[in-house]
Amino acid sequence: MPSESIVDLAARLRFVLVAPSHPGNIGAAARALKTMGLASLHVVQPKLPDFATHPDAVALATHGIDVLAATRSHASLTAALDGVSLAFAMTGYAREFGPPLLDLRSAAALAAGEVGSGAGDIAFVFGTERSGLTNDEVAHCQRSCAIPADALHGSLNLAQAVMVAAYECRLALTGGAIEPASAPYEDEPPASVERLEGLYAHLERALIAAGFLDGEAPRRLMPRLRRLFARARPSDKEVDILRGICAALEQPKRERMGTRRGRPPTDADA
Repeated sequence: MPSESIVDLAARLRFVLVAPSHPGNIGAAARALKTMGLASLHVVQPKLPDFATHPDAVALATHGIDVLAATRSHASLTAALDGVSLAFAMTGYAREFGPPLLDLRSAAALAAGEVGSGAGDIAFVFGTERSGLTNDEVAHCQRSCAIPADALHGSLNLAQAVMVAAYECRLALTGGAIEPASAPYEDEPPASVERLEGLYAHLERALIAAGFLDGEAPRRLMPRLRRLFARARPSDKEVDILRGICAALEQPKRERMGTRRGRPPTDADA
């Protein structure tokens, strides 16, 4: 895939709503796209031409107001698909003379590859809330696409379907990577072997002092604890916390205040 940003790639993914009757669904669809880093929303023959300023649409768009305001309205599906090289008809079942039916994840992967190739825009087309896409509307698309829901209860609200499709497209475009801003608290690097050895020595003394470990017959307790901490890979700060606990086991804090002032022990104290 070319080294284009997710924003550039996402700009070539269109989400087309055919004859939506409820402006709230358009607003909720705008919010769904905004949340997934997508922005290209098109509507065909909406029931309310002023949907972008309708209170229901504005209320449900939340932080996707800019996507809602930029939504393009078209008189026909053909016009909405102008410049599109591959369109997916979102439908829950295969049509007798319709295009091949794919599951949504496979369709999103195909869409990501097509977008990355620069061949043209890609569109996911959704039908009206009550009856979905007609056979003629499906025939305007090159693939059909189904969300693999329960066969007996597979109907989704229009905005919900847009959300699921937008998520799968983002997953396909990014590989599922979480944005750095979503994980501001990075894991601290693990403590060194030297620091861990100091912890193990201190922990053994503390457990003996507390009467939990028999120094004359330790059995396998310390090797098991070593294995536990090897899995956990504690950081320097976590080692300090553990050694503070060890110090409390060896000598109550009130007895240490005069000499250590409650300072967590370091390797030099081992």
